Amino acid sequence: MRELIQEGRAKIKVLPSKKISKEMDVFYNPVMKLNRDISVLLLNSINKNKLIIADPLAGSGIRSIRFLLELKKNKIKSISINDYSEKAVRAIKENLQLNKIRKNKKIIIIINDDANFFLLNSRGFDYIDVDPFGSPNFLLNSAVVRLSRSGILAVTATDTSALAGTYPEACLRKYWAKPLKNELMHEIGLRILIRKVQLVGVQFNKALLPIFSYSKDHYMRVFFECRKSKEECDKVLQQHGFFQEAGPVWLGNLWDEKLAGKMVKNNKIEENAKFLRIIQDESKINIVGFYDLHKLRTSIRKDKFIKKIKDKGYKASETHFTGTGIRSNIEAKELKKLI
Repeated sequence: MRELIQEGRAKIKVLPSKKISKEMDVFYNPVMKLNRDISVLLLNSINKNKLIIADPLAGSGIRSIRFLLELKKNKIKSISINDYSEKAVRAIKENLQLNKIRKNKKIIIIINDDANFFLLNSRGFDYIDVDPFGSPNFLLNSAVVRLSRSGILAVTATDTSALAGTYPEACLRKYWAKPLKNELMHEIGLRILIRKVQLVGVQFNKALLPIFSYSKDHYMRVFFECRKSKEECDKVLQQHGFFQEAGPVWLGNLWDEKLAGKMVKNNKIEENAKFLRIIQDESKINIVGFYDLHKLRTSIRKDKFIKKIKDKGYKASETHFTGTGIRSNIEAKELKKLI
């Protein structure tokens, strides 16, 4: 018996499952609500309208339905909703009807195909959402090829055990980099993922610059803005390098500071507010890594420690990667003196 679930403004019917896996008849992961919340928020916060959108791994269709219901007027020119599973496609059609969304063939295109074939057989998209169960590698080439020259590519990776250093050999095989296994492992894993996607991009003279990134629960997520330029690609490659014994990784910005601020301002979901505010604060500090209070062995409270660092004229903020981290441009020697 299928259950009726409400997420955002959307209602969908799904079969209850004790375990979330890709073996589900129609895939729906409630843990990824934040992922979808932020996708809606980001698209509503950028200065782009009449977007041609691709949802190549749609599952229940929840993401696309939320886009149709929650994105501002004129944001969507067309949305292509694809899944390889015939059961999923039937569920998508039923869920559209459930939400009283009329199927205008020019605006809503439902396709039942392999995700790579779906993308490669298209004319291209302004926004592509790659949100698989596991590594996104199998879809990156097709997504980059079909991404418009100023489009946005959203990429999720749920294989954090590789990216965050539990299985370093798997990280080398999948992402061509060595991870860290310490307090910085999730940030370094995110930067490894970014570099991998960028390497796929530069093959096609597409520079992919992160505009919003984060690590949460069991996954990492990055939104890239595409710039079609050989010169921009060269600049991207110049920002790849090593950090401690990890790498190569992306050493540049993880966020667009102005966009992070807009997203905080536009957010209407209270449960996401603190998370977004922390990211907004750390987006103002363009450095790799952070200090961990446990490793510093200090009993000073985090908020007081941040204030002390700021009083010395340095930047400092919390970090969303861990509750005990402080992102700051203060040098280690100065920090030790402060302690």
